Amino acid sequence: MITRRELLKRSAFLAACATSGPFHELFANATNKIRIGACDWSVGKNSDPAAFEVAKQIGLEGIQINMGSDLDNMHLRDKSVQASYLEIAKKTGVTIGGLALGELNHSPYKSDPRTEEWVWDSVDVADALGVKTILLAFFNNNDLRNDEAGKKEVIQRLKGVAPHAEKRGITLGIESYLSAEELTDLIQRVGSKSIKVYYDFRNSADAGYDVIKEIKFLGKDSICELHMKENGFLLGKGSLDWKKIGETLLEMDYVGGGWMQIEGANPKGANVVESYRHNLKFLKDLFQYD
Repeated sequence: MITRRELLKRSAFLAACATSGPFHELFANATNKIRIGACDWSVGKNSDPAAFEVAKQIGLEGIQINMGSDLDNMHLRDKSVQASYLEIAKKTGVTIGGLALGELNHSPYKSDPRTEEWVWDSVDVADALGVKTILLAFFNNNDLRNDEAGKKEVIQRLKGVAPHAEKRGITLGIESYLSAEELTDLIQRVGSKSIKVYYDFRNSADAGYDVIKEIKFLGKDSICELHMKENGFLLGKGSLDWKKIGETLLEMDYVGGGWMQIEGANPKGANVVESYRHNLKFLKDLFQYD
């Protein structure tokens, strides 16, 4: 944990950088800097290996892929589908940067019995694909706000799958509209190092929270990965204070699972490749990547 004295020293350095160079120069020589990818659904290729070709055009390091849907029976459980993803990742040089269970928004983990098998199997899929983090989505039908019964059921289900994830070194990341305090309580009640928060600044702001206070409350060890988005705006063109977000991540020494994924930062009618090239450059400039 960073001490107050160390934080004051860094704050002084950041102030000095305002005249001598960007605050984020400290990231430039980091050996463990966070890689930048995007969600396959946000580049118009949901659950489609063609997302890797789009990612290559953009210049992304990886793609976060969707596990599938109820309609295709979670197709990534099929070994032949896994092989097709591994093949295109090798061909394009774009890494499989993460796995997501977006279908939980429609078939809720908090109530649909089929989802327990889906989440369990997603751990095996992630292991087979060399992925370390799985996003579990808690929106729409799966929203946990003001739903104590739903939270209780999710906690019990996570307790069941957590040892399976721990054995394979896989993290299950909860993305939701819950506050940092509620998420911390949920994670503590599960009691497993494999359960963390998948943090989305835009979602948190839209839910009415102060994103800086929230990530500080959660702490760097509770956040596995980040979604970087502005919902209909390019990064840097919406209402989020990305400079402050960058400064805070720096102060926290945040690395997490090693990825940040761009999602939903494309204006209506805009070209996806052009928009995501802008977003990629924005993040590289923010964190001073070479």
